[in-house]
Amino acid sequence: MASRTHTVTNQPPPLVGYDVFGADRALSEAVERHLDPALLPTARTELSELGRAAGSAQAQEWGAQANENPPKLRTHDRFGHRIDEVEFHPAWHRLLGHAVSAGLTSAWARPGGHVRRAAGFLTWTQAEAGHGCPLSMTHAAVPALRAQPDLAAEWEPLLTSRVYDEGLRPASAKAGALFGMGMTEKQGGSDVRANTTRAVPLAEDGAFALTGHKWFCSAPMSDGFLVLGQAPGGLSCFLVPRVLADGERNVFAIQRLKDKLGNRSNASSEVEFDGTWARLVGEEGRGVRTIIEMVSATRLDCALGSAALMRQAVAQAIHHATYREAFGGPLVGKPLMSNVLADLALESEAATTLALRLAAAYDAAGDERERALLRLAVPVAKYWVTKRCTPVVAEALECLGGNGYVEESGLPRLLREAPLNSLWEGSGNVQALDVLRALQREPGALDAFLGELGAARGADHRLDAAVKHLFQELADLEGIEARARRLVERMALVLQGSLLVRFAPPEVADAFCASRLGGDWGAAFGTLPHTAPTAAIVARAGVALE
Repeated sequence: MASRTHTVTNQPPPLVGYDVFGADRALSEAVERHLDPALLPTARTELSELGRAAGSAQAQEWGAQANENPPKLRTHDRFGHRIDEVEFHPAWHRLLGHAVSAGLTSAWARPGGHVRRAAGFLTWTQAEAGHGCPLSMTHAAVPALRAQPDLAAEWEPLLTSRVYDEGLRPASAKAGALFGMGMTEKQGGSDVRANTTRAVPLAEDGAFALTGHKWFCSAPMSDGFLVLGQAPGGLSCFLVPRVLADGERNVFAIQRLKDKLGNRSNASSEVEFDGTWARLVGEEGRGVRTIIEMVSATRLDCALGSAALMRQAVAQAIHHATYREAFGGPLVGKPLMSNVLADLALESEAATTLALRLAAAYDAAGDERERALLRLAVPVAKYWVTKRCTPVVAEALECLGGNGYVEESGLPRLLREAPLNSLWEGSGNVQALDVLRALQREPGALDAFLGELGAARGADHRLDAAVKHLFQELADLEGIEARARRLVERMALVLQGSLLVRFAPPEVADAFCASRLGGDWGAAFGTLPHTAPTAAIVARAGVALE
């Protein structure tokens, strides 16, 4: 019998048993906006099913288990044979299997596939973020492989399959496959042209033997990898299968798994190639051009993943404040807490709206203008959305007070995960410099970007003024590299502002423009103008338990 001193009062119920997709108005409205109406009924049904699964107690338990029991490297069997296997907790396989069966690697083969997959990725990532790495790499490998039609014909049906077929076997013996990527080397980091992995041609047409070291190789349990190596004709892209066609394991020596800040459920590794068999993908000497299609798709996933972390953190903060009472009433009704929550909700909605707009551009990539928009807007979004994730999650954690600092709340795991997407697939400086390259070399990209902004011209005077200021920034080339981060930040904000002005409720768009574009904002969250309709913004972002 519990002691009277241990009676629990004034604690919120767990945020569990709800539809993660359906409760997110910004996300569900974006899906309705960007999908063909004929596709909506099926898409809503699929996404709501995934949303209920993501919000279930079972999925939340899987996420906790996968992080509490990180992967283990098994380099040798008990007889001393090299096996180079990574052992995962069963919860990891359940998360990954559910994601694959939900179509989170099959965007390329169905109408509206990118919007549907992006919404699903944003939804399911809120259950657990680490297993998003192999999902993202597998999804993103498809356009790179299409540079080599025979390889695409062999692998694409496996990568877009809805069957999660774990275990190392030849591709021909599998119903589904996962891909990883290895570009980074210790001497070069983001400077992939400094890579030293050597690729020596073999007698078989298109086959090479690779020798070298990859400092970061993602998802080492995958069936295949896209890697860069120095061939006689220059830096080239290669496909490295884990298991060869005859059933022999390829030389893929995993040296260690990285001991990371967060992303604990996922295996990131260092690997050695020593005569490793590989197939050339695309033209020899054009490796960066070939693999950049994969990089671009994973960069969008970085923005989606960060938007998912922000959304889950904001949902948890609003949920806590709705049920927690202090100083005579619910926290959510206190003006200052309402300001904080509304400010966080604005950041979350802006991230989601931007990410889904870019997913829609992928679906319309047959349109030259949409392709041009992606060239500039993807690195802009990747830079800004991923950088906003950590402060959003940290502030949301503070909304829970000491409860948020305790592991059981789930917020510490979100906070450890938050910086990751800003680092992967090119850190902030890499993204900013990529934006400068696009501006200098691809004028069509800037035209498409400005056209997107122009769709909101005249709707808000603060947005119009910010766009005018952006024009001035773009026209001034003095010190442009040193100003690159400032320029990209401004580009991201005006792009988010233009989308919210066009598509979000007036209270959301007005508060965003007043704070982010109009300067009526402080250096921390919770500094919106006192006239902002914070209660309405918070109500829009809240979750009603079923």
